Amino acid sequence: MTKERSKLCLVIGAGDGLGGAIARAFAAQGLTVCITRRPRNLERLEILAQSIRDQGGQAHAFGIDAREEAPMVDLINTIEAEIGDLDVVAFNIGANVKYSITETSSRVYQKVWEMAAFAGFVAAREAARVMLPRGRGTIIFTGATASLRGREGFSAFSGAKHALRALAQSQARELGPRGLHIAHIILDGMVEGTFIKGLLPDYEARLAAGDLIQVDEAAKNWVWLWKQNKSAWTHELDLRPSSETW
Repeated sequence: MTKERSKLCLVIGAGDGLGGAIARAFAAQGLTVCITRRPRNLERLEILAQSIRDQGGQAHAFGIDAREEAPMVDLINTIEAEIGDLDVVAFNIGANVKYSITETSSRVYQKVWEMAAFAGFVAAREAARVMLPRGRGTIIFTGATASLRGREGFSAFSGAKHALRALAQSQARELGPRGLHIAHIILDGMVEGTFIKGLLPDYEARLAAGDLIQVDEAAKNWVWLWKQNKSAWTHELDLRPSSETW
């Protein structure tokens, strides 16, 4: 008798905030989670993986730069060969930087595009390659307000996030009829985490008041999308605090 292979979730960009919450949410559903950050952050990533294992989940940490094509291809192949069937991919790389247009170097623009757009393309392409023969799988991209409109000082970030949204739409139209659920979540508001905490003197008060997107609550939407019946798939949704002006 053939042993049933584990289903797993790959979170690309599993930091201390939303990415970690997504990983924990899928681990709680019984999926093995594979989590990635750049190699320099591997020690912190291992701490997240161990915390998931301490709660009874299965987690594997990989230090990898998602902008590099060959290592990403190898990662997907390794996961499929040694761990289990890739059932859901959460692409969660942020790349939020602010520069005046006249101070935005070509290297900054290219790097942001590589992180937020090109890396998403490579990850989704490789995920689709292994998901399509099974006729199932979910790929979810993390978007931002910048996915919909450009704001002063965010030319690089807006351009990359617009590109990622277009990629998600294109893939949904191509792969949806073949059994793959492609979704794009727009985070319209500041998100709980270390980055925002460093910017807001009143961070704790605003978090307690519900004025920030709380990551554990947000992560529930990734699980909800994964569980949707194909007769009523959501492609795009937006999340914002009730106090957010929009």
